[in-house]
Amino acid sequence: MKAILNLFKLRIGLAIALTAFAGLMVAPGAPVEPWRAAVLALAVLLSSAAAGAFNQFWEVDLDARMGRTRNRPFVTGRMRHHGGWVVLIATLTGIAVAAAWLAANASAALYTFLGAFVYAIVYTVWLKRRSAWNIVIGGLAGSFAVLAGAAAVSPGMSAEALVLAVILFLWTPPHFWSLAIAFRDDYEKAGVPMLPVVYGDRFASRAILGHTIVLVTLSLGLALLSPGWLYAACAAIGGWLMIRQAFRLVRAPSRKTAMASFHASLIQLSLLLLGVIGDAWLRAALVG
Repeated sequence: MKAILNLFKLRIGLAIALTAFAGLMVAPGAPVEPWRAAVLALAVLLSSAAAGAFNQFWEVDLDARMGRTRNRPFVTGRMRHHGGWVVLIATLTGIAVAAAWLAANASAALYTFLGAFVYAIVYTVWLKRRSAWNIVIGGLAGSFAVLAGAAAVSPGMSAEALVLAVILFLWTPPHFWSLAIAFRDDYEKAGVPMLPVVYGDRFASRAILGHTIVLVTLSLGLALLSPGWLYAACAAIGGWLMIRQAFRLVRAPSRKTAMASFHASLIQLSLLLLGVIGDAWLRAALVG
C-alpha cells in the first residue's frame, strides 16, 4: 500500500482534487449536484495519480541518482518497470476524462486531461531536463484543476475561477524552487537544471520572493470579487506566513530556510483553498 501511495503520488493528487473542488465552489452559478462534484473531484484525483505514476516511470534513472527519490518503487524494484505501466496510465487517464465529461461537460473533461498532460508530458518529458524554468510552465497543471472544477458550474470562464487559476500558477514555482534549494545537490548530481542549480540559491530565493509577493497580492485581490471574510482572513494569514519565510530565505539561503519556505507554501495553499470552500458553504447556509 505504501508503494502504491508513493507511485501514484496520492497525497499530491488529493491536493489537486481539493483545488478542483475549490474551483467549483468559487465559480458563480447554480449549485452543482453533490454526486457530480464528487465524481469530478475523483476524476481529477485519478488523472493526477496517472500523471504522477508516469512521472516516476519516465524518471526512474533520475530518481536512482537522487537521495530524496532513490526509495521510489521503480528504483527499488518493488514495482517492475515495464511498458504495461504506460497502458495502465493511459487507461486511467481516459477513465478520468470520461468521468469528468459524464459528471460535468466537455470543458471539464478537457481541463482534466490538460492538467495531466502538462505535468506528465510538458513538464516531465519536455522541460524538466532541458530548462531551468521547467516548473513555471509545469505550474499550469494546478491551474487546469481549478478550471475543471469551475467548468462544472459553467463552461464559460468566470473572473473568480480565472484569478484562482492564476494564483495556482504563481504558487507552484516558489513551492518547488524552495524544495530545489533544499535538495540542490541532489538535482545537480542528477543533472536536472532546476533554478538553484543553474543560477544559484541567492537568485532562486529572490525569484521565490518575487513570485510570492505577486501571488499573495493576487490572492488578497480575489476577496474583492466574491469570497467573503473567511477567505480574506485565510489569505491574509497564509500570505503573511509565506512572505515572512521567503524574506528569511533571501536573507540566508540554506536548507533550513528553504524547507521552512516550502512548508509555508503548503500552509498558505491549504488555508487559501479551505477559505474558498468554507466561504462558499457559509453563503449557501445563509441562503438556505
